[in-house]
Amino acid sequence: MSAPHALAAEAGAAILRSGGNAIEAGIAVASTLSVVYPHMNGLGGDGFWLISDGDAHTVRGLAAAGPAGRHYSAALFRDRGLREIPFRGGLSALTVPGAVGGWGAAFGFSRDRWRGRKSWSDLLESAYCHAATGFPLSPNQSHTLTRFGDALRQQPGFAAQYMPGGEIMPTGRLWSQRALAQTLGTLAENGAEAFYHGPLAWQMAKGLKAAGSLLTEADLRAFKPRWVEPLRTAFGIGEAINMPPPTQGVASLMILALLNRVGLNSGDHLGAELIHHTVEITKLAFKYRDQLVADPDFCDVDIASLLNPDFLDDCAREIHPLIAMPLPPIGLAKGDTVWFGVVDGQGRMVSVIQSLYHEFGTGVVAGNTGVLWNNRGCAFSLEPGHVNVLEPRKRPFHTLNPALYAEQGRVQLAYGSMGGDGQPQTQAALLMRVKQYELSLAESVASPRWLYGRTWGEASAGLRLERRYPRAVFEDLRRWGHQLSWVPDYSDFMGHAGMVARDPQGGFAGAADPRSDGGVAVP
Repeated sequence: MSAPHALAAEAGAAILRSGGNAIEAGIAVASTLSVVYPHMNGLGGDGFWLISDGDAHTVRGLAAAGPAGRHYSAALFRDRGLREIPFRGGLSALTVPGAVGGWGAAFGFSRDRWRGRKSWSDLLESAYCHAATGFPLSPNQSHTLTRFGDALRQQPGFAAQYMPGGEIMPTGRLWSQRALAQTLGTLAENGAEAFYHGPLAWQMAKGLKAAGSLLTEADLRAFKPRWVEPLRTAFGIGEAINMPPPTQGVASLMILALLNRVGLNSGDHLGAELIHHTVEITKLAFKYRDQLVADPDFCDVDIASLLNPDFLDDCAREIHPLIAMPLPPIGLAKGDTVWFGVVDGQGRMVSVIQSLYHEFGTGVVAGNTGVLWNNRGCAFSLEPGHVNVLEPRKRPFHTLNPALYAEQGRVQLAYGSMGGDGQPQTQAALLMRVKQYELSLAESVASPRWLYGRTWGEASAGLRLERRYPRAVFEDLRRWGHQLSWVPDYSDFMGHAGMVARDPQGGFAGAADPRSDGGVAVP
């Protein structure tokens, strides 16, 4: 298995060693990550799962992402003179977290379909112990606190939990979260539903109200995760599988399908041609994504039509091999997230992604529960008529999208990455390198990456390359019309990716990103 924190990978491996299956190990990884990587995910965030028993035809999607509260609307913010939803603070705590509900639904599926025998409390034990007794602070969390601590310390409950004594903790400091441990103990004893019903839900709603949120206990009680049919597209000699809206899974699949059509299956995986074609394809995919992807309960769009072969053929003809298209308008899709994947001894596999959206989400801790709330709601628009305009009980657009790849009817590979707009691009880089350029999983994840997009303080999108790329690649791309800049050799900006695989002979492989604090663990 692969996870962006070694302690989480080991938690999942321990479940497999004791006879658990891929879903059960996945719940252990997911809950442990919520404790040991709290700047990127948590109980107050969302999650999406792809679950496979090995047969490509029976893959299930699990959308564990909550909607806006019933008292929230675009007019609420516009009436307060705001042109966009704030990234931080109580008012931005406007969507119900789905991650814990997703763990519960996955656990039920494991019991009913895979005859899972691990107890629910067993699966949360690692998370509880790390919260209660502490763990060494990771370099990535310490770095993120250094960068954002001053902006977040005034948010309700943040400094007390993440900056004890008012100081930013250094890497390696032993750190515990007693309130969060108590919440995990409640969940271990009473099940995932205790997050949405009863005393814990009441405490969270009370704390959120005090911080200025309009979410209520009724909003929490109304949440249910959803089982959904994944989207698919042909790639190479197999097929790529991803999540439907409100995620950007269709964009990830469009990029792969269009790369299939431009014939980049040989040459240098570090060459300018792969970057150029993928960036140009990304511009097209994001254009349709931004126009059409939203909560399907609130819009009537045939998203599958974007994967129609005739439509994709027309799109491929718009790609020029040596000329960059003008930069289109692109939103701010920065996101800090965790992806992990697990494969068990029977070839069953999960590909999972969890997130608070921006670093530490809203920055608001819900009362005395230790639960840090997500700010996914700032992905809504306040513009009337916009496909993602904020409405009561509507789910926001999600950058989150875990991926699987199958050949000859068998799921072979789980892969994914954090990184907002970077997720579809990194997925393309990973799968191209493994299946078309025949690199190992480790080489594919560690190799230099690019990212096209916009981040904090920028008026327009640009293309970034890690400095390990040859200078000639930079010059070729600039000559073809790209606006470029360098980032460090192993940049967080490129996201934290991972892969796990099972080959037809029954062998296993995995890779974690050297840009993260992660690891690969085996039973």
